[in-house]
Amino acid sequence: SILPHRLAVACGVLAIGHAPGTFEALPQPRGSWQGPAMRLDSDSVYAIILSMPTILLDTNVLVAALLRGGGTARAVLRACLQAQYQPVLGPALLAEYEDVLGRTELFAGSVLSSKERNEVLDGFLKRCRWMEVFYAWRPNLPDEADNHLIELAVAAQADAIVTRNLRDVARGELKFPSLRVLTPEQCLEVFPCPL
Repeated sequence: SILPHRLAVACGVLAIGHAPGTFEALPQPRGSWQGPAMRLDSDSVYAIILSMPTILLDTNVLVAALLRGGGTARAVLRACLQAQYQPVLGPALLAEYEDVLGRTELFAGSVLSSKERNEVLDGFLKRCRWMEVFYAWRPNLPDEADNHLIELAVAAQADAIVTRNLRDVARGELKFPSLRVLTPEQCLEVFPCPL
């Protein structure tokens, strides 16, 4: 498994891709500075937090974006890669991405090779904000395996979960009024971005 590599890539976003002790000045939109992001080892690392929607991209949307007819799923993934949305990622979702993207029969009709899919995934992971879930809300979704999506979105204070599985993800017993569950089409409407 290349999970340790993916985990390093996902966590590498915390270091903003620079060697310890270095920082590249980024253009700052007016009013976007949110202060220090974290401290790694003995070097202070600062990040510019842009005011952009924070989303959790469900695996089914990522898969659709990498298949032939990606359409709006591909547009949402592209917006994440272009820093128009801030995607979030946690250990369970990363493992799910790895598992599903490793299924070669699923991508038999894809226009992208396995190497190209991995490159897109690596680029996406570099854009993700890593989030650990420390409290299990157990929203009791119809599909128990989807509970981690709600828990990660709540921990990350995400604006939305973007999924094709509205029926299951939106039907939990425990509701979070500030968390939206949107299709890719709805995401592009609610959070418009130049494409």
